Amino acid sequence: MTQRYAIGPRETAAMNTAELRENFLIETLFVPGEVTLVYTHYDRMVVGGAVPTGAPLALSCPDNLKADFFLQRRELGILNTGAAGTVTVDGTAYALGPQDCLYVGRDARDVQLASADAAQPARYYLLSTPAHRAYPTTRRTQAEATPVTLGALETANQRTIYKYIYNEGITSCQLVMGLTQLHPGSVWNTMPAHTHDRRMEAYLYFNLPEGQRVLHLMGQPQETRHLWVGEGQAILSPPWSIHSGCGTAGYTFIWGMGGENLEYTDMDPAAISELR
Repeated sequence: MTQRYAIGPRETAAMNTAELRENFLIETLFVPGEVTLVYTHYDRMVVGGAVPTGAPLALSCPDNLKADFFLQRRELGILNTGAAGTVTVDGTAYALGPQDCLYVGRDARDVQLASADAAQPARYYLLSTPAHRAYPTTRRTQAEATPVTLGALETANQRTIYKYIYNEGITSCQLVMGLTQLHPGSVWNTMPAHTHDRRMEAYLYFNLPEGQRVLHLMGQPQETRHLWVGEGQAILSPPWSIHSGCGTAGYTFIWGMGGENLEYTDMDPAAISELR
């Protein structure tokens, strides 16, 4: 498990492209036959990916956590961005189809990630935050998620938001997680932009056609920066930063948050005319 340290807005304003990518972009998350984990000091979130191609992959506990098992003091959200698979938690199997979600509560000891077909593997996106109590392990399919349609074709940001782990959905300590699908002809997400000083956010971009990219905007509203992001890559977004993007083609993205407020609507909006 690699580590990323917290960076403030003053340091970020002086970074070049390579430094921005090194600190805020996770370029490689999904490696066939492996579990990849990144520990960020923003709200102690762990961002990961797992692609089981043969035998199931176990979620082992890295030495960095100084714990007896991965979820000894943590909770976990798993969202499948690939083909069908099964996640087994302490002997109980949960089938996860494309874009289905599983919440795993604190104290679960054994998490096994498997694909239904090794030739067409599941591709699990993992988000984990510290947890002060245990909540039940719960599956929610995309059909069971809470869809909200926002935006319009005229502004190229018509999208449907699926909420999985949040106040009115799967109960958690601090983890909030969902997925947004852009409608055909739309390329903008989360515009107008916003910050939320009470929690950080991670973005995973996927379902992006080969050769296409998303231009991700970050930084303070009056001091923005950008990163070009490819298929299956993730952004670490500090609490002080906007997080918005525009693609050269359609795409889907997963948003996940950790911090002190579970309210999905907890946002500090930044007017488009104020962005610099």
